Amino acid sequence: MKRRVAREIALQSLYQIEMNHVSPMDAVTSVIEEAENDNESELEVADEKLSPDYIVELVEGTFTHKKEIDILLEEYLKGWQMDRLSRIDREVLRLAVYEMVYRDDVPPKVVVNEAIELSKHFGTEESGKFVNGVLGKMIKELDGLKGKK
Repeated sequence: MKRRVAREIALQSLYQIEMNHVSPMDAVTSVIEEAENDNESELEVADEKLSPDYIVELVEGTFTHKKEIDILLEEYLKGWQMDRLSRIDREVLRLAVYEMVYRDDVPPKVVVNEAIELSKHFGTEESGKFVNGVLGKMIKELDGLKGKK
């Protein structure tokens, strides 16, 4: 499974949780089933079905730590409030912060680049620049953030 595809599904799942107030597992299951029904070839890598384990971990982790992530993000949202962000930008930022702060398996610069790509794909024209600006400030202080877990 490609992590980019997993992040796309995780983002769509987080969006579904926000919109429909469903559980993380229900959201992931729904998004994966929809993608499989749409016969998206990206869901199959090396003839293996996409395993939902990594996706579930991203979604449940982001959902579980949402309050801490939002508090942290508010420090970097100069002139913005979480509830004023577009839903996509908010979920992209939450997912990226979860990966940067609570996981050690992906370099922070990769997380930021992936978040920018997700925001460009699913957000508005300005989303990529906005996400880059917020996460760019945050990445400079990453070592300090790791201690806040």
